[in-house]
Amino acid sequence: MSSATKEQTDERFQASQITLKVWHPDCWTLQTTDRVDAGLIAHGVYKHNSTVAARLTAYADTTTDIDNLVAEIESSPLTDTVKVINEYFNPTLHTNAAGNATQELLVEYEPKNSIHNAFISRGFVPEEEIRVQGGYEYWTVIITASRETVQDRLDEIRSEMNAEISVEGMKSAYTDSAHRGNPKQLSERQREVFELAKREGYYTWPRESSASELAEELGIVKTTLLEHLRKAESKVLGQQN
Repeated sequence: MSSATKEQTDERFQASQITLKVWHPDCWTLQTTDRVDAGLIAHGVYKHNSTVAARLTAYADTTTDIDNLVAEIESSPLTDTVKVINEYFNPTLHTNAAGNATQELLVEYEPKNSIHNAFISRGFVPEEEIRVQGGYEYWTVIITASRETVQDRLDEIRSEMNAEISVEGMKSAYTDSAHRGNPKQLSERQREVFELAKREGYYTWPRESSASELAEELGIVKTTLLEHLRKAESKVLGQQN
């Protein structure tokens, strides 16, 4: 095997760490955190028969915000049971939360609206706890696949779950200026849209500007803007389109 071929083969199976920002419809975590100034950290999601159980930490600046979030979760038609855990078995779960007040929860719900399996079944393995804030999920995942395959699988999830998924960052053994996406690889319009999105905080957490706001500023429709961003993100992942 030539050195060039071996390098291509090694890269094809190289594990990459990818940071994703995710929205999808009919999700109780997104709906409830969008209504209340509080967030959730998912420590584990487990499927048993026809039910999914999630162990989470709710966090906020005040206990009132926590109570409001719990009330929203309890009243959501998308949840079955909500259990408040008053005994903190693992205090380190709460020291990592981004808030002054925390509450541990167990929530059970039907799996049909969960995006979790769509990621796991395609080889995306969560490396960190999933954070939910302001109506968005933030995933850090590990996957062993080529960059082209990663993009294809993300597109599959977008289509299957009617989801919006933006790539916030990527790291691998082969990450260099080319793999991170040289701005010269982008078309003039892609670069304009991508740079505006970065300036306006579209890729920050929590998001400071929406796709609709960016589209209005550029005088284009939202679907066109998202298509420009998707192509730019593909090149950030190393694809040549």
